[in-house]
Amino acid sequence: MSSIKEKIDRLAEERKEDLIGILRSLVACRTESPPARNTGDAQGYINDLLQELGFETEEWELFPGDRIVCGTKFGKNRERYQSLILNGHIDVVAAGDEAEWEHPPFELRKERDFLYGRGTADMKGGMASSLFALQLLCELGIELKGDIFFQSVTGEEAGEAGTKSCVDRGMHTDFAIVADTSDLEIHGQGGVITGWITVKSKTTHHDGLRSRMIHAGGGIVGASAIEKMMKVIQGLQELERHWAVTKAYPGFPPGSTTINPSVIEGGRNAAYIADECRLWITVHFYPNETYEDVAEEIEQHILAVALGDPWLKHHPPLFEWGGKSMIEDRGEIFPAIDIDESHQGLVMLKNQHREVSRREAAVSMSPTVTDAGWLGQAGVPTVIYGPGKLEEAHSLNEKVELGQLVEHAKVLAGFIEKWCNTERSSTND
Repeated sequence: MSSIKEKIDRLAEERKEDLIGILRSLVACRTESPPARNTGDAQGYINDLLQELGFETEEWELFPGDRIVCGTKFGKNRERYQSLILNGHIDVVAAGDEAEWEHPPFELRKERDFLYGRGTADMKGGMASSLFALQLLCELGIELKGDIFFQSVTGEEAGEAGTKSCVDRGMHTDFAIVADTSDLEIHGQGGVITGWITVKSKTTHHDGLRSRMIHAGGGIVGASAIEKMMKVIQGLQELERHWAVTKAYPGFPPGSTTINPSVIEGGRNAAYIADECRLWITVHFYPNETYEDVAEEIEQHILAVALGDPWLKHHPPLFEWGGKSMIEDRGEIFPAIDIDESHQGLVMLKNQHREVSRREAAVSMSPTVTDAGWLGQAGVPTVIYGPGKLEEAHSLNEKVELGQLVEHAKVLAGFIEKWCNTERSSTND
């Protein structure tokens, strides 16, 4: 008699075209962000597919026009057995000038063992292989004793916390897998927070008065907010260099804690001394830090810099941190997530990967960020494990290897069958 693994592997190979069909349908939905507010067709397709697979589904809007779908299949003995979240985002980055693509970006194209199209690597490929894994289990009639949740969220590409909205609705499990781009490695991640620093004058001066302002030896106590922002930027650079030699974390190269001056805005017009300047920064931090602590550290350093300036000490910089959307309020937060290599879920996933691929799954830290941090922050042990190479994400002529999609589906299907049929009492907390 064939083992469950053999049955899954055989059926996955026989039904590759079904996997390609799922991905083709997802790629055809133009869920670009920005502009966003366009996930209805894609989420409707996923909702219907989940219902066909026996899931109870619920939908809500993160923003008008951007839907989230969550499917739930309750286990036969849910109080005693492990539960699981499969998570992924349906939004993709903009394709840009489509004339530069070799083929239309929203029409899936297969060449040899590669599938081309916007989102194939980040991360509609991972969504398709995850749904295909559920399809395999359903067709084989494999019953699960523990609960399984499938979260299809939006907003990840624009810092809009669709996954956080799932957490806020009380979705909590024993383990979670985010199928974002990781080249079938098992990843944790650092975190990101954006912030605005504002330098503002209490008065506005005409350009003709510049020669009489304090920097030129005149009698007017005034300054250009743009020029004073240069001191703030210098202070941020000093702090970034300090972090590079004082902070470290396993899995990250030195200097991964960065402070990027992303956007600068200021001034009225050429007839005035700039009375306000705003700087938008993006901050990367390690898993052993919180975004609140990092923001506080930056504020304290910049306020100390301001005390050393004769004008800034009376006009201290103002700070705004985070936000709900890069589109709505030009702000975002991605919590970091550490990984416990001894956790039973991670160990089981590694073993399943080895059984399917005949090689070890690397366990490391992602150089980018995903929605996984929101699940981890809610107390759900979470890893990133998905198909696709990071260099393909957001790229022209984006592609993913079909063989890797199939492998991901095989690993997931086998893992789900084992994890959701494992009693909670045997978990290594």
